[in-house]
Amino acid sequence: MNSSTGDGDWVSIAVLGRTRGIRGELTATSLSSHPERFQQLNGVRLLGDALPPTPLEVERVWTHDGTLIFKFRGIDSINDAEKFRGAEVQVPASERVELEPGEFYFSDLTGCELRDRVSNRLIGRVTGTVEYGGPALLEIDGGRILVPFVKAICTDIRPADGVILADLPEGLEEL
Repeated sequence: MNSSTGDGDWVSIAVLGRTRGIRGELTATSLSSHPERFQQLNGVRLLGDALPPTPLEVERVWTHDGTLIFKFRGIDSINDAEKFRGAEVQVPASERVELEPGEFYFSDLTGCELRDRVSNRLIGRVTGTVEYGGPALLEIDGGRILVPFVKAICTDIRPADGVILADLPEGLEEL
């Protein structure tokens, strides 16, 4: 499972945090379950609530005391870096890390139909995912139902076909 999210042609791989030092560096939280991918970054796009899509060149990415640190070319001061706080670091979807069998990008699950495995009855459509520290939850029809994204429940996952077959625990739909 990989928590990269995206808007079709781009996927988010990290979220920038506070500035670090005086040279325009920013801490980041990884959204990727493949930390090695950050060492190979060149060009990225930053996107935030008040920030239009902004292409930047990655000068360097490293880990310091377990925290991911980004340095972008041309961003050389705290003031330069501060405007990117909270922005998502995105790469083209074509540069996503190839996943192992049984791993999925959440962005690929959005839009899938959730169907009962036995009857094939449509339960709803995946509209997003949420994470609260345990297994990720599939948000169905805007949050009408939250379904744990675990193999015991989501037994057959086929994003290419737009379908997830599930064995919902009794009573889950009524919650």
